[in-house]
Formats: sequence, C-alpha cells, structure tokens
Amino acid sequence: MLDISNYYEQLVIDQLWKLNEGSSEPLTRAFLEDVACLVLNQLPPCYVRNAADKSANLTESQYTEMMDAASKAIRQAIELVHRRPHDDRET
Repeated sequence: MLDISNYYEQLVIDQLWKLNEGSSEPLTRAFLEDVACLVLNQLPPCYVRNAADKSANLTESQYTEMMDAASKAIRQAIELVHRRPHDDRET
C-alpha cells in the first residue's frame, strides 16, 4: 500500500479534537465522525507523502487559508449534523 494521506485530514481532526476538549458536553464519536466526513467532502483533497514536508513548503498565508477553510467547513457541518442527527436518519 502507498504511504500517502490527505493533508486536510489531520487539520480537521486537530480542530475537532480542540473543539471537543473545549466543549461543556463531550461530543460523541459518531457526531465527530459525521462532522469530519462532511467537512472532508467539502474541502479539496491535498494528498501528501509526508505531512511535515507539506507544512515546510506552505507559506503562512497558505496555511492560514487552509485552516480557515477547515474551520468554516466544520461550523457548517456541525450545524447540519445538529439539524439532522445520526440517530434520526434512516439507514
């Protein structure tokens, strides 16, 4: 198997982790996974072989743009999941 990953995955997971830590009520794993999937489907793929190499080659402006895009997509996904929780969906 190839050793590649989507750079946005770690950015999104890190932001969701911080959000969960700062939440007055812990967010469920299912909620976080639903949000992560919605977010990653909204962001452009950015596949890398090594996240450290990608980080080293990003300008501060590019990194800020990526973080802002992830934050915006997370806010939108949270609203969507709150409106239609996983338990309320038909399978």
